Amino acid sequence: MTRPPSGRRLVMVEVTAQREHSPAYDAYVRTMIDRAAADARDSGWDVSQLSAADLGVDGLLHAADDADAVVIMGGEDIDPQFYDGERGYEGEGYHFEVADAAQIQLVRVAAARGIPVLGICRGHQVINVALGGTLLQHVDAAGHRNIDLPVEYALVEHPVRLLAGSGLGARYGRDHIVVQSAHHQVVDQLGTGLQAVGWAHDGHIEAIEHETLPITGVQWHPEALLAPSGQLRVLLDALADQTETVLESA
Repeated sequence: MTRPPSGRRLVMVEVTAQREHSPAYDAYVRTMIDRAAADARDSGWDVSQLSAADLGVDGLLHAADDADAVVIMGGEDIDPQFYDGERGYEGEGYHFEVADAAQIQLVRVAAARGIPVLGICRGHQVINVALGGTLLQHVDAAGHRNIDLPVEYALVEHPVRLLAGSGLGARYGRDHIVVQSAHHQVVDQLGTGLQAVGWAHDGHIEAIEHETLPITGVQWHPEALLAPSGQLRVLLDALADQTETVLESA
């Protein structure tokens, strides 16, 4: 198990600190984010949890300026204006444009500096949009989420095929894993430098990696309560290794 040396700062960025319009969803998201933060702390990271909507672009960049690594967590759909899409699509919900702009800019700054980034669910999509990619705005196919149920039952279990020779494939040590997902949008056109390394049963992209930078995105929720044991830790260990490589080469 890889442990980052004491003092390595991990910035874990959520959309917002409070969703007055949707308290049930807020509680659901909060539980998973807090689980991820606790797991990161247990693995040796000095974790700072930041709210993009509350800090804004300048505030988030300032708060994350000395971060050794960044994790962008899940949440609402990204506003289509950031990938030249249109509003009014099926399943569209509440947007946090300030959070979108802040997280997108943070990914761009991290990429420019070579800082390791991990994106989870929405965070995976933020990475793609930040690097010039687009999103498929609505997926009807079964197997990506449960619908017409309370939010705590939204996650659905499904397999993901991993690219042989990819970082994720090597880390998980297999070409198929079982994951927990709850989403209605997926990565469409890939951003600059990104490659698809994981696919759902229907061929939709479930994981991305950058060709040269320490950037990884997964569409699933490794921090979910019912996610396979150790699935998040694999990603955190990879992030720790990437961070040490970057710092040693500085």
